[in-house]
Amino acid sequence: MESFSRLWIWRYIKHKLPWYYDVSTNRKPAKYLIASRVRANINLRDSSEGELWREFDEATKEFLDLWGKVRNGEVDIRNVPKSEPSLLDLITEIARRMLRHCEFCEWRCRVDRTGGRRLGVCMLDSVSRVSTYFHHLGEELPLRGTLGSGTIFFTSCNMRCAFCQNADISRDRFNGVPVTPRDLASIVVLLRLEGVHNINWVGGEPTPNLHNIVEAIDLLAKHGMKILDQLGEEDYEHILSVKADFLPYNFNKGWAMYGNEVNVPMLWNSNFYMTPESLRLLRVVMDIWLPDFKYGNDKCAFRISRTPRYFEVVSRNHKVVYDWGEDMIIRHLVMPNHIECDTKPVLKWISDNMPGVLVNIMDQYRPEHETDPHSSHYNPEFRELARRPSRDELMEVYRYARDLGLNFELISFEKKIDIRYLGDPDSLVDRLNGDY
Repeated sequence: MESFSRLWIWRYIKHKLPWYYDVSTNRKPAKYLIASRVRANINLRDSSEGELWREFDEATKEFLDLWGKVRNGEVDIRNVPKSEPSLLDLITEIARRMLRHCEFCEWRCRVDRTGGRRLGVCMLDSVSRVSTYFHHLGEELPLRGTLGSGTIFFTSCNMRCAFCQNADISRDRFNGVPVTPRDLASIVVLLRLEGVHNINWVGGEPTPNLHNIVEAIDLLAKHGMKILDQLGEEDYEHILSVKADFLPYNFNKGWAMYGNEVNVPMLWNSNFYMTPESLRLLRVVMDIWLPDFKYGNDKCAFRISRTPRYFEVVSRNHKVVYDWGEDMIIRHLVMPNHIECDTKPVLKWISDNMPGVLVNIMDQYRPEHETDPHSSHYNPEFRELARRPSRDELMEVYRYARDLGLNFELISFEKKIDIRYLGDPDSLVDRLNGDY
């Protein structure tokens, strides 16, 4: 982890991601290890869902108090015994109950996903499927570091973006292999032993898989390294069947441990179209947030991604996490012909409501799926999206973001800049002008 700690970018942004940095380098325990020390004072099986939520609110207060003391160095959780049942057990039980009237995302389909007789917008029953997982070396530098982000791609999605670059995953609910929470926990341990700097829950979209993700994290806290010992040969072959790393990685227990417990920061890489209830559950287990903020108005969101009330929901969730004081990097993808209606309103809203937050203004848009004229799925309705953003569009966006005072240059340009110019980060936009 020493090479990760020495990355040049930490000099400039470590104060923006302090908790994530400390957990990733095993200076601090991940939130799930803290939550495992918070007792749930309730009978999980016999209590109503409303009673579980009321206990969750009380336990969350205790969690936040303990987390604050851990952050300030007042408490070393290695000296605090684990609780049974814990806050992790409680959120696992709540998520299971929610699955019977699913309200993980703001579609609020309220279908019973445990029986599989009716499906909601995500098209999933209770079973999660993983398309692939690997050391992702293409994420933002603080996330990919030197050994990659441990990215776990779930199938299916609760949005229908016409330009989706992962349509084979998001539109095909049978892509990949079915996984249990124990499988997921095993994948987490495997990736962390191989040196990933975080576990990157993504898709598709992770939100419909919330129940299995929180149960996997609960199992991770309970069993740690032993979870790999519990795998049979067929189980091991099953999870390795969708591991997409081309090169083998060595195991190093030193990369994975806080005291004698497996420690890894949890990253929520999401379209952020979840309900407040889901957000509250995730708060106690996610160490860093990587939300998308695609649209600056509901009309474009509904036409291009078939998603109602987009701006209201996604802006609300961004603001909630920001006001909690969480570590976060916001992503915004610049789309051609959507500068005035989407990009500028999104950036202006961030500037007004989330000052100082790290923003990645992404230039990676390319026509895919329904926006690709060469695809069998092409829909002429989206012809304005059938090209990459132009140089002029990108420079207009960058200058607008700079004028707003957004904190975006280092995160957005880290793959393009010459580190000799880092003494004058305000000039990065002008220096990049010749590259577009």
